[in-house]
Amino acid sequence: MPKLIILGSSNAISSKDNENTHMVLVGKERIVMVDCVNNPVHRLKQADVDFMDLTDLILTHFHPDHVSGVPLLLMDMWLRGRKKPINIYGLHYTLDRIEKLMRMYSWDKWPNFFPVTFSRIPTSENITLLDCDEFKVISSPVHHMIPTIGLRFEFKNNNKVLTYSCDTEPCNEVVRLASGADVLIHEASGASLGHSSAGQAGQIAAQAEVGKLYLIHYPTGDYANGNMLAEARQYYQGEVELATDFMTMDFL
Repeated sequence: MPKLIILGSSNAISSKDNENTHMVLVGKERIVMVDCVNNPVHRLKQADVDFMDLTDLILTHFHPDHVSGVPLLLMDMWLRGRKKPINIYGLHYTLDRIEKLMRMYSWDKWPNFFPVTFSRIPTSENITLLDCDEFKVISSPVHHMIPTIGLRFEFKNNNKVLTYSCDTEPCNEVVRLASGADVLIHEASGASLGHSSAGQAGQIAAQAEVGKLYLIHYPTGDYANGNMLAEARQYYQGEVELATDFMTMDFL
């Protein structure tokens, strides 16, 4: 009975009640976190997920509001005696920089460190990133300021599909990645270089003919503005909601 928990819903400027966008997919055998910000240990605990049980970490791109928590996560796991391996997935661009960052912390000198496997993803559409008994995860490049991937989760017990756009301008790659999905989680930072407005997210949802649209990575706190739901509904006739911190989506 996989479920997706939104750990943060804000854009790059977080607020008291909204952490930067990241999420975790909880299955029976695998627990997969998408992006890693601040210190995710506390956020996972609030979501009733033991961070020591994480099996996989997907990093969509190398911007601080998506990867700043990686060193703290790995260090906390090590300090608490983790032995089992963890898999980290991302584009060459992303993982090269993560490894360089960890070398700056001299993690190779941390004694008895647990195994970390870096899996580099080609910059191509429809790459199977992870495939297990409960679900398959597929990646495709999207249009952001630096190399970035969006994700498609295909659940095997019921053939449901969830797509996450990540940070992106409107692009055909997301339309194809989300085609026919039951749920599309699309960013709504606002129309600017590498980002989309709520209305543009609605247009993508309509083109992809998805069942439901969640807006995420939107301005929060002092920067919240406008009626994003109304804006998206101008272009998309299906159900639209704001993704909020600790919201849970079940894929029974």
